Amino acid sequence: MTQPKASKVSKAPELLIQSGEQAAALRKKLGINQSVFWSRIRVTQSGGSRYESGRKLPHTVQLLLHLAYASEAQAHTLLDALRKNDA
Repeated sequence: MTQPKASKVSKAPELLIQSGEQAAALRKKLGINQSVFWSRIRVTQSGGSRYESGRKLPHTVQLLLHLAYASEAQAHTLLDALRKNDA
């Protein structure tokens, strides 16, 4: 009995933003206010402010931030990993 070949396992990419501090730094670098930055992923300004002030970023928010603010290539890499259930 032959065993199936091991499929190539793609590792999920490192997420662009993993903390509120990193989110705030990117937002300031982009020169946009909290309302604009956070609304892109449907988080309120007050919720984004809490994250920027130290509240832990849920993994789902990290994923959305990556998809919204990473380069096109980085976003596609993450999307491919998500579809393969590796992220």
